Parts: sequence; structure tokens; C-alpha cells
Amino acid sequence: MSKALVAYFSASKVTEGVAESLAEAIGADLFEIKPEIPYTDADLDWQDRKSRSSVEMNDRGCRPAISSRVEDMGQYEVVFVGFPVWWYREPSIVDTFMEAYDFDGKTIIPFATSGGSPIGNSGKNMQTLVPGAKVMKGKCFAANVSEKVLAGWAAEWL
Repeated sequence: MSKALVAYFSASKVTEGVAESLAEAIGADLFEIKPEIPYTDADLDWQDRKSRSSVEMNDRGCRPAISSRVEDMGQYEVVFVGFPVWWYREPSIVDTFMEAYDFDGKTIIPFATSGGSPIGNSGKNMQTLVPGAKVMKGKCFAANVSEKVLAGWAAEWL
């Protein structure tokens, strides 16, 4: 069995719950991708074109700072990366995370939560950031997904 990490960004705690369930279900380590400057409700107002999240997502080169680091990324062969779907893709802070480590030879599996949007091209986007890794297509989950469903889904890579 591969040593696995579940890394996640969660602005509203929904993705956090799924990430915690996944880590528990597969016996993986857990890491929260925390922004250096936390997001406020106003920052997350997707209907405000001047909100922080809107500005970040409209600039594909934006890389919000992260407040902590994974201690030893080298120990993990498989990394599940979770996030809420923003603008039909992964949030820019996830791109910051992807570029912060050497993922060569690792398998990366995106997973997302959403109010209705699909995971879109997140896997392809992430693959361009870590060309030495194998990034899978990934999957979107409901907030109330069971550990059994998550374990069954994750088993393919463990």
C-alpha cells in the first residue's frame, strides 16, 4: 500500500469534511492548504467581480500565499488534493500548492466539492503545473459522501 496524503483547501468547511472522511477511510495523513490571509465572506462573493476570489480566478497567474508547508512531501507516493470548485476549476491557491513541491513520480488525484459545477479541467490544469507527476481526472463529491464510498473510489490508487 502506498503512503498517501490528503491535502485540501476549504473556504467554507465543506471540502474539509470530505477530506477528513477520505483521510480516515484510507489511513492517510491530512494537510490543510491554509491561505496566509484567510478568506472572508466578502472575499468569497462570486457575484462581486471585485471580490478577492473573483480577482484571483480571473488572473490565471495569481498564486495566493499559503501559511504552512508539508513537512516531508518525499514520503508520499499518492497525494489526493481536495478543493471547492471555483469558476469550473481548482482555486488559485491550489495552483500555489501544486507549484510549491516536487511531485515528480507521484500520483495526484484531485477531488472536489461543489454546489453543482463539475470538476471540469482541474486535473488537466494541475498536470501542466506538475509535468513529472501523473495527475488523474478526479471526481466531485457531495458534502455527505460516506467513508465507504470514498474508500472504494480511492482504492484504485493505493
